[in-house]
Amino acid sequence: MAFEKVREYFKQFGMDSQILEFEVSSATVDLAAAALGCEPSRIAKSLTFVGTQNPIMIVCAGDTRIDNSKFKSQFGLKAKMLSFEEAESLIGHAVGGVCPFAINDGVQVFLDESLKRFDFVFPACGSSNSAIKLTIPELEKYSNFNAWVDVCKD
Repeated sequence: MAFEKVREYFKQFGMDSQILEFEVSSATVDLAAAALGCEPSRIAKSLTFVGTQNPIMIVCAGDTRIDNSKFKSQFGLKAKMLSFEEAESLIGHAVGGVCPFAINDGVQVFLDESLKRFDFVFPACGSSNSAIKLTIPELEKYSNFNAWVDVCKD
């Protein structure tokens, strides 16, 4: 189960007790914001795309959308999201719980500039009813990201 993989991942940093589990779904930005009692923009959503060799994950603010021209300029290819089936097999987490933690080898993780306006955000933790509150430096550390990018609409 992906959630248990994420819990084990955070255990090595002594952060597993910081994971929040909800009795309600947090599978979408709006549901996660409602479960947490925060504004949707603070949800760090993880979007997954077909890459040239490996999948690409963009972690961005919950109130943003991918800008196709910026994506193409950054990665040299059209922004084509992974299907439900592809996300789970290629990333290691099912849609609704996709996050940059405890993912399959080879997934390229990028953090979008839209997150930099916050002191903390809430990414999912491998299930459709979990999240963790992380500062931006913590998100950088635990996501093992490749680089910061600017691929979302202003």
